[in-house]
Amino acid sequence: MDIALDLGTANARLRTNQEENAIDEPSVIAYNVETNEILSYGTEAYRMLGRTSSRVKVVFPLEGGVIAESGLVEELVNIFMGEVCTGRVVMPRVVACIPGEITEVEKRAIVGAISSFGVRRVLLIESSKAAAFGCGIDIMSPHGVMLADLGAGTVDISVMTLGGVSVTKTIKTAGNAMDEEIIKYARRNYNLIIGKAMAQRCKEAIACVIKPQQDATFRLKGRDAIRGLPKWVDISSSEVMLAIADIGISIVSAIMDVLEQTPPELLADIHSDGITLTGGLSQLIGLRELLERETGIAVRIADDPMSAVVRGCYRATAFIEEAEAQKSSLNPLMTVY
Repeated sequence: MDIALDLGTANARLRTNQEENAIDEPSVIAYNVETNEILSYGTEAYRMLGRTSSRVKVVFPLEGGVIAESGLVEELVNIFMGEVCTGRVVMPRVVACIPGEITEVEKRAIVGAISSFGVRRVLLIESSKAAAFGCGIDIMSPHGVMLADLGAGTVDISVMTLGGVSVTKTIKTAGNAMDEEIIKYARRNYNLIIGKAMAQRCKEAIACVIKPQQDATFRLKGRDAIRGLPKWVDISSSEVMLAIADIGISIVSAIMDVLEQTPPELLADIHSDGITLTGGLSQLIGLRELLERETGIAVRIADDPMSAVVRGCYRATAFIEEAEAQKSSLNPLMTVY
């Protein structure tokens, strides 16, 4: 059995066949701080965010695409893997994605968390490379391809050719950082304290990076920072744009940096084919238009951008035997553990 695993900062996705995700749930876990007992995980635990007693803690054990709390990540992996591996006659092989710029220690922490379930092989692939496979883009030929995977914890930008990465850059100012900026803006301008879940709903509903033709509004509900009583305000998309402007600029700057480092021949290919965006943040209003305006290159958003990485991980399982036998130096899978 081969399993594709996208262990993201915000969501975990597992796929065991070409058609659909076996698991697609938030990477969040709730536990009792006194007994360390796991109470819930995934969607159920996400509903508890900001609504727990002092005895219960709800955490996202991954930050910036890497493991922050190893014990909880192992628990989460074991739960999700156990749901898809009901019969343990044959240990599965797992293809998992990782950020493009990751240390060896962080890499081994991810491998260790997956191996704790008891798997036959763990193979790693860069998230942008997996996303390209998931979009049906050919990265095995001598032709330049540029893709940016915009997630909650990281933005991974890569130029790929011949099954490998020519230029890559990873930044950790992504979707979660935008949520934090919305929280700070509400506190600074309205003396309103809101939670992460409220900020995320606001971002998904009205956030944009260019001035909208018509302002939309979203009702933020929280606590008055001065009086301590319940309070709500209606915030406009123009205000949210101001709050997240610096992060939008940093994403555009990172893409421009990668383009500046790209060899001329590959850059010519990218100019012809354009840049592909994947990940949940790719759907941010105005981001595609902003990138096209700043780079002068056509930008497209992939179909079903949120599942592109796990879809690509599964397609990369076709290279497992080749990677195990080390038959080709052009194999897109990075490492075999």
